[in-house]
Amino acid sequence: MSVSFAPLFIDGQEWPASSGASFEVRNPYSNEVVGLAAAATSEDVRDAIAAASRAFPAWEQTPPDARAVVVLKTVDILETAEYKEKLAARLRDELSAADALIQLDTRSSISFVREYAASIVELKGKTNPSRIPGAYIVVQRRGMGVILVIAPWNVPLSLTFRAVILPILCGNTVDLKSSEATPRSQALAVEILRKAGLPDGVLNFVCIAKAEAPARVAEMIAHPAVRKVNFTGGARVGKLIAMEAVRHLKPCVLELGGKAPVVSPAALGQICMSTERVIVLRSVAEQLSAAIQHQFSELKAGGPGHPLGPLFSQMSPECVIGLVRDAKAAGAEILLGDGTREESIVQPHIITKVTRDMQLWHHEMFGPVVVLVEVDSIEEAIERANDSGYTLMASLWTENIHTAFEVAPHIRSGTININGQTVNSDGRLVGLGGESGYGRFSVQEFTDARTLIFHLVKPQIPSLK
Repeated sequence: MSVSFAPLFIDGQEWPASSGASFEVRNPYSNEVVGLAAAATSEDVRDAIAAASRAFPAWEQTPPDARAVVVLKTVDILETAEYKEKLAARLRDELSAADALIQLDTRSSISFVREYAASIVELKGKTNPSRIPGAYIVVQRRGMGVILVIAPWNVPLSLTFRAVILPILCGNTVDLKSSEATPRSQALAVEILRKAGLPDGVLNFVCIAKAEAPARVAEMIAHPAVRKVNFTGGARVGKLIAMEAVRHLKPCVLELGGKAPVVSPAALGQICMSTERVIVLRSVAEQLSAAIQHQFSELKAGGPGHPLGPLFSQMSPECVIGLVRDAKAAGAEILLGDGTREESIVQPHIITKVTRDMQLWHHEMFGPVVVLVEVDSIEEAIERANDSGYTLMASLWTENIHTAFEVAPHIRSGTININGQTVNSDGRLVGLGGESGYGRFSVQEFTDARTLIFHLVKPQIPSLK
């Protein structure tokens, strides 16, 4: 059976790897090879950075409105039946994605593009008088140069658009490194932007084999033309990237992960905003527990046609189930689920009596596992919610709006949803540091502030006579 091939995309052209090497892409449910991807070499990543460097001067000088026109054309393309079908086919191949994930990726892609296109108004500068008599200060927001973007596999198209659109709008050029799990899904973003009229070299795309990724990424971070690193992924890899970046004094935007708490009342869990901890007052715990167990028992994970799909690799389920087994051995109780896996499939689990000395409490699961915690007071609920290195997303459920205003500000999270689920892409997703990352997707993060001081009083130049 012939399989698809994901090439590199450098300076407006598709290329195989300079060595001719490629790597396999496998479906996580069937484990069948569904594609091959070019395995970029050192020469290839240098070529991608060189192409972005050449394209930067002209793109940075392109009027912001003209950049926004190109970006907004991507929405028209995304909404066509052709590209919706392309995305669905690639997600089913590379992730064995359920329909819900396909719809989420499509909607989120359109939402991110529209939202960030509106950021063009933030590129306006400001003018104010200088403390020097007769002088004026003009501050402009200008593109930084080449941005290295590393985007994840779990919602591949929308998170790729989120990672590249804002830097491009700000006048930067981008080198995008795909996940080895979803190269064709992420290449779709490059294809769409190219079709929308993005000039050659503004966005370049490289795939890197997993074993070679640490060395290639380190080379890209070290390259003098790369001005900033924009990474979305796990905290472990994020720490390695941050350490590599600091060696070269390169700033980073890191969006790493979550362990989202819900204070009183679940995606397969493979999204950084997924609910992982449900913290409930003991007085209503029995009722809530029964309702959650009933809801979860109707969700079955499996292959095509199931409401929940497989985990993204054959190894991921063992990590998830290993944490469940360790917690059970240490005294936790499994309310739903049997603590087993079937290849890449893990059925929904609800765990209670989890203590903070268990890894299950602290570790981001990235699987369909929820911890149910009973507390005796609002103060204890806040304490348990904040007992995590993750600060990305949280949720608070209450019938009293006064309680919401009183309690929510005490939950240490970048976003707190009141009476809403933790999976919510409304607004600029941002953690407060730690294992949820640093920085935010904003114009300020992807531009330099250039200060021009106009000395309008004619200077007195001494005569040379």
